[in-house]
Amino acid sequence: MSDSGEVEVESPSGFYPVLPKDVQSEVGSVRLFNKWSYEDVEIRDISLTYLSVYTIGPADPKLANSDYIQIRSPVYLPHSAGRYAAKRFRKAQCPIIERLTNSLMMNGRNNGKKLMAVRIIAHTFEIVCAPRNFILLGVDCFCHVTTGYMILTSRTVQIHIMTDQNPIQIAVDAIVNCGPREDSTRIGSAGTVRRQAVDVSPLRRVNQAIALLTIGAREAAFRNVKSIAECLAEELINAAKGSSNSYAIKKKDELERVAKSNR
Repeated sequence: MSDSGEVEVESPSGFYPVLPKDVQSEVGSVRLFNKWSYEDVEIRDISLTYLSVYTIGPADPKLANSDYIQIRSPVYLPHSAGRYAAKRFRKAQCPIIERLTNSLMMNGRNNGKKLMAVRIIAHTFEIVCAPRNFILLGVDCFCHVTTGYMILTSRTVQIHIMTDQNPIQIAVDAIVNCGPREDSTRIGSAGTVRRQAVDVSPLRRVNQAIALLTIGAREAAFRNVKSIAECLAEELINAAKGSSNSYAIKKKDELERVAKSNR
């Protein structure tokens, strides 16, 4: 207070704390659906971990020094409303769980239903890490603690449900395992056409892995008692383990086998 009785207000230097303390402590740890952490997630394939794109003219910071599987920019929801198709290769910057969510909106009747796709992903991840939220009621029945949702499963699916792992890590491992490393392309003119084995770029590996995973889950859920979320959870867990029960793993092996015969 000055001599004249006026109150002196100092201008804040640096950060001005307008958030409550408990909110400030949570800002540093962003969790998917406010449940699953990104901190311990790792990409076990070095070929998918780093991307350097050099543009003509000023470098675009969104294209340089980033991962093909984007997990370093955590988000609460796989719904960022980003313009990832506006520029080439920018979709590599889209969070990987959001890319998986977008891939669920295939076929005409599912176009644009992003909230439905987000709900499917959330339910899928609940099933993957089920021991925290599901209890075993009977021989083939699990019940969700908070929602009361019940799942009737076989013995094999019960093993899948009891993984108790971070579902983000399961999804990343599945994408790493399902991307074909070798493919075949058509060489020659219309008269003489032959197929030649070629290497697959890292970005196409990720694109194809996401497509194969969602196609397998969609085909498994068609005319089936199990929901799309249960089929997707089963597909992700099988693919993360490298099991041949996964549709994506079988398709990847088939592509690589055909490419090997065309070397």
